[in-house]
Amino acid sequence: VIKCKAAVAWEAGKPLSIEEVEVAPPKAHEVRIKIVATAVCHTDAYTLSGADPEGCFPVILGHEGAGIVESVGEGVTKVKKGDTVIPLYIPQCGECKFCKNPKTNLCQKIRITQGKGVMPDGTSRFTCKGKPIYHFMGTSTFSEYTVVADISVAKIDAAAPLDKVCLLGCGISTGYGAAVNTAKVEPGSTCAVFGLGGVGLAVIMGCKIAGASRIIGIDIKKEKYAKAKEFGATECISPLDSNKPIQEVLVEMTDGGVDYSFECIGNVGVMRAALEACHKGWGVSVIVGVAAAGQEISTRPFQLVTGRTWKGTAFGGWKSVDNVPKLVTEYMSKKIKVDEFVTHTLPFDKINEAFELMHSGK
Repeated sequence: VIKCKAAVAWEAGKPLSIEEVEVAPPKAHEVRIKIVATAVCHTDAYTLSGADPEGCFPVILGHEGAGIVESVGEGVTKVKKGDTVIPLYIPQCGECKFCKNPKTNLCQKIRITQGKGVMPDGTSRFTCKGKPIYHFMGTSTFSEYTVVADISVAKIDAAAPLDKVCLLGCGISTGYGAAVNTAKVEPGSTCAVFGLGGVGLAVIMGCKIAGASRIIGIDIKKEKYAKAKEFGATECISPLDSNKPIQEVLVEMTDGGVDYSFECIGNVGVMRAALEACHKGWGVSVIVGVAAAGQEISTRPFQLVTGRTWKGTAFGGWKSVDNVPKLVTEYMSKKIKVDEFVTHTLPFDKINEAFELMHSGK
């Protein structure tokens, strides 16, 4: 058993508490990882807020991390002690019908136990003050050591800087893949990206790499525009600058609508606007943002009858074990940006400040 520091969420709506936790050794087909770097994501904040119907407390959150394998349980063959790895919130078992289908990356092998905050055998590897602590998204990267299923880990280039590539565990991969895998953006196309946070910037990067000729960034915070243009946005607009609905503004700007649009916020009203900003006959809108539980999307069916397509994406459509190492290689060879997404680097005990920076859009 390893004793280490972790940021524990004891209850919903309260700040995280840095505690000493015990991390049990890995059982069969499990891997214990020394986490070197982790990022914070809105999904962590969503669960912490208490709005997540799958949220369990007390829990160790975090799902964008990178580290070194400390030990492996019996039967683990893909990684060994000392390997550099990224934990995966969408695993890849290679055996379920989802893994065998090239159309999806949504491995279901451990989905039920992962959603309940436990390891595949139904128990936790974390205890604190004598109480078991739940796992989160199968990763729990807000701990100096964590235990994950062996199908929930990708071995990556040992030379990769972990304080950067941890971001490939969620946000950057999600946005980039939404453009290149889910939408399959084509050269010369016109794209609109709603929400210019980390995921939106990654979508812009993907659209640019795919050869889009016009990429319109949309956000009410104008201080985000300069960064969006660095990543490849050709122009940026605010919905607050017009008394017309944003979809009408976009349709006028683009002679009938965009070829591809992306919603990177998790707002169902914006999802509708993103669809309706698409061009009749061929426009494709991809939902990337995660809306709150119980919310519903709406539009007039005529929007779809007249040739628009509404799609969604999870982790950018990447089959995780196969592709995360390739994404790291693309970063190492400077095909994709990663360093440019990092705005602040804080010590672990300042994790609550990191959430405040995220909520303020900084």
